[in-house]
Amino acid sequence: MILAIVGPTGVGKTKLSVKLAQKYDAVIVNCDAVQVYRKLDIGSAKPTEEEKENVEHLLFDIKDVTEDYTVKDYQKDLREILDKYKDRNIVIVGGTGLYLCAGLFDYEFFEDEKKDFSKFTNEELYNMAKEKNPDMEIHMNNRIRLERYLTKTNESHNEDKQLYPCTFIGLTLPRDILYERINKRVDKMFEDGLLEEVKSLYNLKDKARVLSSAIGYKEVMDYLDGKITLDETKDLIKKNSRHYAKRQYTWFNNKMDVKWFDVNLNNFNETIDSVINYIESK
Repeated sequence: MILAIVGPTGVGKTKLSVKLAQKYDAVIVNCDAVQVYRKLDIGSAKPTEEEKENVEHLLFDIKDVTEDYTVKDYQKDLREILDKYKDRNIVIVGGTGLYLCAGLFDYEFFEDEKKDFSKFTNEELYNMAKEKNPDMEIHMNNRIRLERYLTKTNESHNEDKQLYPCTFIGLTLPRDILYERINKRVDKMFEDGLLEEVKSLYNLKDKARVLSSAIGYKEVMDYLDGKITLDETKDLIKKNSRHYAKRQYTWFNNKMDVKWFDVNLNNFNETIDSVINYIESK
């Protein structure tokens, strides 16, 4: 049995994944594009050892921040795990929808076509990328990544052809409550040392693409570069996190057959029981 737990940050995906893994003797597989990196702990809301409750977790902390890790890499790694653990139950958890689609559905990648962007300015490349995808979040000054993004036209995908049987479970909250939890979560990240976490990686910023693209890290990098104040940094992370949560809902609703569950914040065990009843009724 393969279960995928999806949804925005702060709704309880980690806790649910552990409880389901314990009940069904499953391994947990990460599906968050930032949690694959070592040392990106606070800003990615990576589960702590205590939160893992001795359940085997895979595809967490598998790359240094200076290493590139693409959706194609994730597809390969996830499918190897699905094959290796085909006799075990598997719980995939995370909010990176493209990774999940690429791993479970008929996505095929080809060699990138070489293109010459030397005659374009960074701003022109940025505008071209925005035309390709208005939700694109690559920084205007990250020329290497903009060129790579504009080059990546050689892939095909078919969301109608699912290669692995999977039950998709989504956790959700009313939008106002979710946004309030996101705001508080960002404040808690700074209390827990997000600023210090990013400072410790600052000298790697020119080598670590994720530091200039991941929410929570790119904003703090701008603060450390003196571009914005600390208050502006916190507000920007909150705003970008809320916008990302909105896009996550849109993605999962459009790409997958997700069964959504309203989270009971006062009694999360009730939410767990509802999910288990759904799984066992299928």
